[in-house]
Amino acid sequence: MSQPVSILRQHMQDAVEVIQLTTSIRPSIGIILGTGLGELAERIEQECAIPYENIPHFPIATVESHRGRLIFGHLRGRPVVAMQGRFHRYEGYTLQQVTFPVRVLYALGVRTLIISNAAGALNPLFRRGELMIIVDHINLMGDNPLIGPNDDSLGPRFPDMSEPYSRRLIALAEELALELRLKVQKGVYVALSGPSLETRAEYRFLRFIGADAVGMSTVPEVIVARHMGIEVFGLSILTDECFPDALQPLSLEDVLQAAREAEPKMTLLVSELVPRLPDAAG
Repeated sequence: MSQPVSILRQHMQDAVEVIQLTTSIRPSIGIILGTGLGELAERIEQECAIPYENIPHFPIATVESHRGRLIFGHLRGRPVVAMQGRFHRYEGYTLQQVTFPVRVLYALGVRTLIISNAAGALNPLFRRGELMIIVDHINLMGDNPLIGPNDDSLGPRFPDMSEPYSRRLIALAEELALELRLKVQKGVYVALSGPSLETRAEYRFLRFIGADAVGMSTVPEVIVARHMGIEVFGLSILTDECFPDALQPLSLEDVLQAAREAEPKMTLLVSELVPRLPDAAG
């Protein structure tokens, strides 16, 4: 007897059917562009851009720096789909809603995910405007997108998280950064729910437990991607310095300005990484 289709899989199929009426591209590579990092989309030879509101069951981006479009096209000859804008728990969405687009990317054929964000530097050796390759993460959101019924056809009830960020893709990006003469850091990303920024005491605590950068995204998407067996590469632009003894007030415009200044480096690295990605299996 065949397994009944779960509500989640039905919603995924609803979204895919609408998307495939608009594009014939079958991407194996997905890209999530975070706060202030939407300009990589300009490097994509676009076939089409679908507003999120036109896709069944997609949330609507409410953050002013997130445009809210799913872009299909080719980047350096590889078929890709890019999320120009993402969702956050602080917008009022559940983590299941936040990560639903990753489920849809998987259903479209994505098996490698490049995920970017803007983050605050906790490591005193890191500086505003630098890139950090994410090697691991800490989930302090107080929630997990896999809570609730598990669809065994998508992934196991208890997915392994010993390698959330692909070691082979990290090594490939490090080699590439060396070739391009780009300075990159490596570190652990910690996710909190937001939207308030952290206090001095919280920054001290986060650094004490091993975090190198802090943000309000990424971790839920990575958990869901790994649940389905998608290989992940994560990259942060460090938009501010969260050093407790030298802390300065921070505004969204400060973050966006730092992201704009550093974005060409991130765009260059990702643009050169994509054509070197191994063909996805499965």
